[in-house]
Amino acid sequence: MTVKDEIHARLVAAFSPEVLEIQDDSEKHRGHGGWREGGETHFNVLIRAPQLAAMTRVARHRAVHQALGDLTVRIHALALDIG
Repeated sequence: MTVKDEIHARLVAAFSPEVLEIQDDSEKHRGHGGWREGGETHFNVLIRAPQLAAMTRVARHRAVHQALGDLTVRIHALALDIG
């Protein structure tokens, strides 16, 4: 399973989002810090879920990071657009 697939599965399981878009932007960061051959290091996530909408911005980010758990150590950069 790819990192992108794991992100998707964990966020769906945790939040049942109405909208979930995950973009692997690793190739745009080739040669930069944290980049690895094969990619799967830099991601942008757009997620919309009622459960998250009721939280503060900091609480939303914490909830997403908690849902991703140990997966976050395999990701160098994670940009979140949460609502």
